[in-house]
Amino acid sequence: MPDRQPMTQVSDEECQARILAARQALGERVIILGHHYQRDEVFRHADVTGDSLKLSRAAAQSRAEYIVFCGVHFMAEVADILSSPQQAAILPDLSAGCSMADMANLAKVERAWRELAQVLNPDEAVTPVTYINSAADLKAFCGRHGGVVCTSTNARQVLEWSFSQRQKVLFFPDQHLGRNTGYRMGLPLEEMVVWDFGKPLGGLSEAQIRRARIILWNGFCSVHQMFRPEHIDNFLAKYPEARVISHPESSFEVCQKSHYVGSTEYIVKTITESPPGTRWLVGTELNLVNRLHERFKDEGKSVHFMSPMVCMCSTMFRIDPPHLMWTLENLVAGRVVNQIRVAPEEAALARLALQRMFDISS
Repeated sequence: MPDRQPMTQVSDEECQARILAARQALGERVIILGHHYQRDEVFRHADVTGDSLKLSRAAAQSRAEYIVFCGVHFMAEVADILSSPQQAAILPDLSAGCSMADMANLAKVERAWRELAQVLNPDEAVTPVTYINSAADLKAFCGRHGGVVCTSTNARQVLEWSFSQRQKVLFFPDQHLGRNTGYRMGLPLEEMVVWDFGKPLGGLSEAQIRRARIILWNGFCSVHQMFRPEHIDNFLAKYPEARVISHPESSFEVCQKSHYVGSTEYIVKTITESPPGTRWLVGTELNLVNRLHERFKDEGKSVHFMSPMVCMCSTMFRIDPPHLMWTLENLVAGRVVNQIRVAPEEAALARLALQRMFDISS
């Protein structure tokens, strides 16, 4: 009978062997989804790898009895929302969260909605848009108020749709994705204001709210916040022929200095299709950058991490081989551990916002 807690004392070799044995025993009853930011020793076991949009679609399409999400909590919630009641969405370590997602909670967003009502009628004037990096109850909030979910892949399409519905957008929780996307759509910076959820009326004047096209939540990714324009300047001074590619969760200044800006899938595709011998400076999570470096070094491509400091998605890093082994061996024994369940009413509203996203980006 498997242990009720992950066995961290087993050797790496034994842990990997036991994961493979449990996978074989479960067969098609289980599908393992792995985000690009996942550590290699877990990522290697994933049946489907990719960014949030790709993995969301995989969760929706899977017929496996168990969906093991090697990512973070909000991703497993999406898997539960999109899968059937007969399927179980599982997160190998419940402590794998997202600091960005935690910056916007339902109480704060509902308070912002009420305060916006002091200036305008938000249900008529504002489309709420939540980045997929958010809790299920915020996706449900968007479903309830005619809003939608977006990813870094489809943010522009989602914003275009949102503006076709109403004049303004409330975008949460990541201000950088909203600002970078809006600017690339031609919106001037002065029409994008930041809502500071710790201040009355978001720290904005009524005139600023009326003038704004996008109201950006004061949230950010702790990893992408580490990248600085001077990192790009210093690198290009040394390697002027290099190309710079950044994730849109990076700051506006970093994205403006980058030659390419896009989602993790876009970053992988762009570097994959680049000519042999090219050099890249990449502004996104360390595990993905290291994986790209190893993958393409035989082609003479040099892939460099943008920050001189080591910064990775520390919460996703909590999904380690012992937790994956423990999860799978419990499933072999008929025990479901760490199942993620979203309440039915909340899931229905969140599914509505997610389906709008799928319809927009199809």
